[in-house]
Amino acid sequence: MENTFGLPLIPENESERLAALRRLNLPKTYVEDGTFKHITAMAARMFQVPIAIVNVVEEYGVITLAGTGMEAGTVIPRGISLCSLSILDDNVTVFQQAKDEPCLLANPLVHGEFGLEFYAAAPLKTAHGQKIGALCLVDKKPRAFSALDQRILENLASIVMDEIMKKSQETDT
Repeated sequence: MENTFGLPLIPENESERLAALRRLNLPKTYVEDGTFKHITAMAARMFQVPIAIVNVVEEYGVITLAGTGMEAGTVIPRGISLCSLSILDDNVTVFQQAKDEPCLLANPLVHGEFGLEFYAAAPLKTAHGQKIGALCLVDKKPRAFSALDQRILENLASIVMDEIMKKSQETDT
C-alpha cells in the first residue's frame, strides 16, 4: 500500500478493527442513511467548512459514507487519506495548517490540485474501542480549531457511532 505520510498507518489491532468494521455491514447501507447526511450538513454549518464527511477506513481504502461537499461512495486510497491517521489515536486529529505539517509534505491532497489546508477528524469508536473511521472536517484554507471545537466534533462523532450501532442492530434482526 502506498503511504504518503512516512508514518506507520496500520494499528496494532488492525485485524480486530477490520473484523469490527465488517460486523457492522456498513457499505451496503450507507447511501440510504439520511441521518449521516444531516450530521455532516450540521457540522459543515457549525464549523463553517465546505466539507464535512463520515468516513470508514477499510483495509486498502477510505470510503465516504455520507458527506457535505463530497459525495457518498467516494473512495480514497488509505495511504493518501488523512482519515487513515485519525484512527491511530483516540483524540481528535487536527491539522490547522496542513501545508506546514512534515508528515503531509508528500500528500497529494495537501500539495496537489485539491489543496487541502485544514483537517480535523474525530474517530468513530465502537463500544470495545475499535476505531473504524472518523467524522472529518476539511477546508482549503487554514483555520484555528479550539479545544471546545474538538469536544463538539467528538460529540457529533459519538452521535454518528450511535446511529451506526443502531443500524447494525436493525440489520441483525
